[in-house]
Amino acid sequence: QVQLVESGGGAGQAGDSLRLSCAASGRTFSIARMGWFRQAPGKEREFVAGGRWSGRIAYYAESVKARFTISRHNAENTVYLQMDALKPEDTAVYYCAADSMSSNSYSDSRTYRYWGQGTQVTVSS
Repeated sequence: QVQLVESGGGAGQAGDSLRLSCAASGRTFSIARMGWFRQAPGKEREFVAGGRWSGRIAYYAESVKARFTISRHNAENTVYLQMDALKPEDTAVYYCAADSMSSNSYSDSRTYRYWGQGTQVTVSS
């Protein structure tokens, strides 16, 4: 089993930056890929960014490309989502997800087995 715990959410204004963390524990050696998703009130969960657990390959949704960046602290089994130039439409609960199966389906939430509890990000105009 793998446990994921997100942190770093909060409130900010348009143009601000926030960094989310996703700390993995348990059988972290089995993780092959991870992803960040978000869900705004009344909307479906959507893909934000994801890639291989190693962090060497990452993909981004068009809406966040060039503003959000994934990185990983190997020794701490923590993945970060650096969010710059935040917009009000980035307001959502952000979730990190992980799975043991190697796949190119980084953006499909149905392919992830492990999920964190979510952290709220609120951006005001």
